[in-house]
Amino acid sequence: MWGTLLLPSLLAGAQAIEVIRNPFYPLDVVDKLEEETMPKVEEFLSKKIAANTNNNCTLENAAVRREWSDMSEELRQEYTAAITCLTKLPPRSDPERFPGAQSRFDDFVAYHMTHAMQLHDNQHLFGAHKYYVYLFEKALREECGYTGYQPYMNYDRYSNDPLNSPLLNGNASSLGGNGLPEPSYKGVPQYGRTPNIIATGGGGGCVTEGPFSDLVVNLGPTSMSTATNVTKNPRADGTGLNPRCLRRDVNRNAAMGATADRAYDLITGNDEMDGFYNQLLGTPPPQNDPYPWGIHTAGHYIAAVDPGGDAMTSPGDPLFYFHHTALDRLWWIWQMQDAENRLNVIPSGSMPMPPMKQKRVPVPEDTMVDMEWLGPSIKLLETHDQLGGNGGIFCYVYV
Repeated sequence: MWGTLLLPSLLAGAQAIEVIRNPFYPLDVVDKLEEETMPKVEEFLSKKIAANTNNNCTLENAAVRREWSDMSEELRQEYTAAITCLTKLPPRSDPERFPGAQSRFDDFVAYHMTHAMQLHDNQHLFGAHKYYVYLFEKALREECGYTGYQPYMNYDRYSNDPLNSPLLNGNASSLGGNGLPEPSYKGVPQYGRTPNIIATGGGGGCVTEGPFSDLVVNLGPTSMSTATNVTKNPRADGTGLNPRCLRRDVNRNAAMGATADRAYDLITGNDEMDGFYNQLLGTPPPQNDPYPWGIHTAGHYIAAVDPGGDAMTSPGDPLFYFHHTALDRLWWIWQMQDAENRLNVIPSGSMPMPPMKQKRVPVPEDTMVDMEWLGPSIKLLETHDQLGGNGGIFCYVYV
């Protein structure tokens, strides 16, 4: 079913990057833009190599992050097995601070819970999440034997029928399926938007099919949860042990807010970072749009209920990592349209993501990203360059 295409014009010769496409999905406008951007990527990296600032990152040794449905079924199952492996490894986070964290998988949830405000402020949303996802990918590879790299989801491929997509159809090579119907779950309120709710897709209860149908959610919920009929955490901050099932609502109403035309307009319609950032967040709310959520919100609620629908515990659903890798891809394509002027720009935060407050960055060169027990602290601007940043640790492309 999967064919391999070598594109000789795609960065430094045919042998540089193997492009694998699932023929069921034709290239959308963002896929095509990404391919058209590759000569700019090659030029950007060539200048870095000439200046000896690439930190040994080249297109020949760059990792390749792929869309889930472009991966073989064997590699998909290897990925889900690696996540299951992480759920069985002992945690490294402080057990007194996070008594509910039972595994390495929970370590990432615990960090997000206690750093969510920083991770989602205007200066950290892009770069800190890039580093966070990289550290998760690193754990999968080094601690659980996964041989690929973190996949992303192309929202547009699944927007019309996410329930029957390779990502969420509940078969052995998916990320698991929908939750059981939960009549009390109505959807996700969207204050200030019209419509003012991402209406339920008919799920909201426990996932019973496919990978992660037996996943035990330990941390949360917190006061930001969108779920119903979930047992309250024994700790007010949600860090206590509260074992329960994974809940989902596979939701076309959310997915339609992240279609390729929206992503293409996001990338090509904003020359300045503030415009890109605000449109990604759906601020100000789009008018005369039946799905006015903004891509950031839309992607989060394609299936999320508990813990995924809780802004604090959202990485407890593995789908979280696909969404933030997809956002990283969109940011990278936007950067590479004019790398010289876009690589290190930071949103001013004049329209911050609720409930975040605007955070000024007077000296971004001195700002650090501290991942505590997940990984070493690095400079924020090192997270902005995936082709040689962080001493060459960041060295990957998207196809």
